[in-house]
Amino acid sequence: MSHLLTDTGIVAGRYIRQTLAARAGLLFGALQPLVFLVFFGPLLQDVDLGGRGDSWQTLVPGLLVQLCLFSSTFAGFTLLIEKHHGVVERMRVTPVSRLALLLGRLVRDVLQLFAQSLLLLVAALAFGLRAPVAGVLIAFGLLGLLAAALASLSYALAMRVSSPQEFAPVISSLNMPATLLSGILLPMTLAPGWLDAVSRCVPFRYVVDGVRDAFTGHYAGGPLALGAAVAAVLAALALGLGTQVFRKANA
Repeated sequence: MSHLLTDTGIVAGRYIRQTLAARAGLLFGALQPLVFLVFFGPLLQDVDLGGRGDSWQTLVPGLLVQLCLFSSTFAGFTLLIEKHHGVVERMRVTPVSRLALLLGRLVRDVLQLFAQSLLLLVAALAFGLRAPVAGVLIAFGLLGLLAAALASLSYALAMRVSSPQEFAPVISSLNMPATLLSGILLPMTLAPGWLDAVSRCVPFRYVVDGVRDAFTGHYAGGPLALGAAVAAVLAALALGLGTQVFRKANA
């Protein structure tokens, strides 16, 4: 276990340094949710969204999940670049744990998401968002689990394909319906019955609902518990799949 933790720290440190060296990427990664916050959020201030809390407590949690969805699912692009330049091949001959090669990347991805989420949260506070500190911390925990799950799946896909031309269409075709059916911008309770029913098949919806409950301070309600359970199950399944793919690919 200590060997795994040491190797994970080494791998994570490498990728964290790379991320800090390209700090502009942190800002541009959060640009799309910031644009929605600035240009879409004010339109909802006087609209009854049919949920708990005000419009900011409804929109901002959705934007945080949107940020997590897009940043984590495209994490595999970095692995594709490394494969192209032979970095993965060189790592195979090192004594570093194969599992640490995945976990180290995930540590970087989760920390990067937290930094971008904090930036979005600060901007939202300036627009009028109010949320309990405990709720924000709980929400960040859910986002961390979801980011680990999605990034693991993204890396697993990147290990299986050979070029961005194969990778990008798969991610894009999954992200769009997931975004529309998760109630990220507007609660799915506003949708017609058939669309609301379809959205219940999308696990991200439950995470969005859970984060919204956390932002309104409803910690004992069913949506938060269900969202946490869904995020934990997704993380466990995705980590298992990612670990299996990495171990086979680096054998």
